[in-house]
Amino acid sequence: MTPFRTAALAAMALGAASLAKADEITVGMITTLSGGGAGLGVDARDGFQLALDTAGEHNIRLVVEDDAQRPELAVQIAERMIQSERADILTGIIWSNLAMAVVPSTVAQDIFYLSLNAGPSALAGANCHPNYFNVAWQNDMLHEGAGAYANELGYENTFIMAPNYPAGTDALAGFKRYFEGELAGELFTQVGQTDYAAEIAEIRASGADSIFIFLPGGMGISFMRQYEQSGLDLPIVSAAFTFSQDILPAVGAAALGVFNASQWSPDLDNAANQEFVAAFREAFGRTPSLYASQGFDTAKLILSAAAKADVSDRDAFREALRAADFTSVRGDFAWAPNQHPIQRVYIREVVEVDGEFTNRIVGTAFDEHRDVHGENCPM
Repeated sequence: MTPFRTAALAAMALGAASLAKADEITVGMITTLSGGGAGLGVDARDGFQLALDTAGEHNIRLVVEDDAQRPELAVQIAERMIQSERADILTGIIWSNLAMAVVPSTVAQDIFYLSLNAGPSALAGANCHPNYFNVAWQNDMLHEGAGAYANELGYENTFIMAPNYPAGTDALAGFKRYFEGELAGELFTQVGQTDYAAEIAEIRASGADSIFIFLPGGMGISFMRQYEQSGLDLPIVSAAFTFSQDILPAVGAAALGVFNASQWSPDLDNAANQEFVAAFREAFGRTPSLYASQGFDTAKLILSAAAKADVSDRDAFREALRAADFTSVRGDFAWAPNQHPIQRVYIREVVEVDGEFTNRIVGTAFDEHRDVHGENCPM
């Protein structure tokens, strides 16, 4: 990608120090660039690339491949990147079932894996690893925020639903951990499902006073369109994945007023985020999603470590990653001992601003929140 030459990007790159380390660092990005989840991977890739393009001189070589949301393909790509590309770091996976297929064998080969999205509980607790860092969250975290906020909204009988894969089970577990009301029903749907007529009928018959859903990417678009057409009008609470910027244009007015939990929002009021949002809009002609923000932060973390240590010295580079000496677009950034973030979880509302459907922060669910699974991590 040709470096962008705009005022916003120049402002971000101003003063960026040249990296002293001569050895090239190869980063293999395996992400979803086709199919119903493509918007998530495209934003993650573009956010990562933007951080590189605004960093000044650096020694990062980025190799990107499409996993097509298929675990077996992701495994093949990972092995090719490690063996043929000599990747030092892998990143990019959006979906937790793909992460579970790729991460354990990657870190066992003394390759770093930095997750910019997927955060399965199985990798946060007893199976944590010194070479695995999650820059985004552990899957439960934002759904815990949704459960806590559902209490504040006065919901007492919520119907909960998610796709049947590791992130879906983590999502419902996280919501239930903090929700104090009753469950009108609990459903696991198929990954990639597009027809939700049966599920909407079950929700209608359940007597629920509200709905909690985790349906990222095309699944969320399909559900919300059919939900609007059904005439059912129960309030929805969710996490940022289902109401992220990448799908709001397709969902439209049906999403207005939905509350969702997130560790980031485009209106987050700090200088780094304001510069990031402006630069992303300038470069790509759209408002970034949380996936773009996570890609950006992950690249910034790698750049910060590369400025301090040679990646061939795995112990030194690992300590440089643990230092997290970068300015995150979400504000303060710190690791829990299991190398997952300790962070604030915000509540956002879907609004329309100047003709664009987007999110704005309306509250806070947690301050300095960490995942429960870290208690079982031996690190």
